[in-house]
Amino acid sequence: MTDERAPQKKLSKLATLQRALDQGAGRQVHRLVNSMHPAEVASLLESLPPAQRELVWDLVDPELEGDVLVELNEEVRADLIREMETEELVAATEGLEVDDLADLLADLPETVNQQVLRSMDSQDRERLTAVLGYDADTAGGLMNMDTVSVRPDVTLETVLRYLRMRGEIPERTDSLFVVNRHDRYLGTLNLTRLLTEDPERTVGEVMNAETEAIPPETPASQVANMFQDRDLLSAPVVSPEGRLLGRITVDDVVDVIRDEADHSVMSMAGLDEDADMFAGVVPSARRRGVWLGINLATAFLAAWVVGLFETTIQNIVALAVLMPIVASMGGVAATQTLTLIVRGLALGQVERTNARWLMAKEIAVALLNGLAWATVVGVVAMLWFRNWRIAAVIFAAMVVNLLAAALAGVTVPLVLKRMGIDPAVAGGVVVTTVTDVVGFASLLGLGTLVLL
Repeated sequence: MTDERAPQKKLSKLATLQRALDQGAGRQVHRLVNSMHPAEVASLLESLPPAQRELVWDLVDPELEGDVLVELNEEVRADLIREMETEELVAATEGLEVDDLADLLADLPETVNQQVLRSMDSQDRERLTAVLGYDADTAGGLMNMDTVSVRPDVTLETVLRYLRMRGEIPERTDSLFVVNRHDRYLGTLNLTRLLTEDPERTVGEVMNAETEAIPPETPASQVANMFQDRDLLSAPVVSPEGRLLGRITVDDVVDVIRDEADHSVMSMAGLDEDADMFAGVVPSARRRGVWLGINLATAFLAAWVVGLFETTIQNIVALAVLMPIVASMGGVAATQTLTLIVRGLALGQVERTNARWLMAKEIAVALLNGLAWATVVGVVAMLWFRNWRIAAVIFAAMVVNLLAAALAGVTVPLVLKRMGIDPAVAGGVVVTTVTDVVGFASLLGLGTLVLL
């Protein structure tokens, strides 16, 4: 019930904000914006054209600016940062968690970065430097170093007294980390067990030594899979030497999952998931133009193949009529297979060990569908042109192209991944080119052999 209402609620806030902006009700806009969660403010800002976005951003309270900047996509964030004064940017970074600050610093001018670092105490500066030492898309880049650790030889009563004296614990803490005197990770102490076990028992007696640590170089996508498979709320990040570095919490993993989903959808069209929907006409056209240019080059290749059979097309017009059917069916089949394989690669379900089985399965599916739908098209062609040879040619061409689509849909993303190229970005263009070329060549080639 809550999930169904959430989009409607967001749309309602956006509509209310738009109405207030149109009426010039600055106080209402200020009150509405600053009563929202920073993530909601970021979402609304991304939903506004540039002129209105700047107006609303000026009404955001200074103490919220840093949290809102962290939630914005990179392009919108960069546009707003360019319009902010140095002092305002430095103030916006105050109070941010180390992992959020690390994400934000990459978009800040170098002069601002230096001032931010100078304004931090030595402990926070060391923490930030440690996080910045890892790639943003790894466990080290995701981790927060604000952890609570305890020794295995102390009693639970001692731990409870320590927490009361501490006064507060980091947000989203579901367990404490158990380390030895050299800060080597040993396991976790769940807060539930801390509160329900005999206070006289030691941490070592009730801790969970089976909680697996995450190396800092682990890719973010793999971290997300670990959280999903093990239903984790948090997990320790531990160096190769066994030293506790920090922790990753489920809110960071949700961001990774959302970003990967956006990347998968947008990359299939050659677009950047961080692109601003309301960006100007020229930059938007430039981004899309590159992809259209690549597609045009592949289209010329398909056109060249068709040109090789110019004489055949001139003598047998029916083949020109049937060409779009072969290309369309092959393209759809290839896209279906490609989507499944790209998703499997992203989830870690497709590896070299099972790729051969998947290829055999997809070829079998393509053969079954190819025979079924090629029969339908062949019957239609027979009734339309009253020529069994034309029907036979279109039948054979469709079967060949659907088999080629299955083969390309499996092999292309695997080869691209091995080459270090994102299959979600380049796979669609490559497999579409393969199906177009194979489809046209098989239809026109068989037509030349059988009909001329």
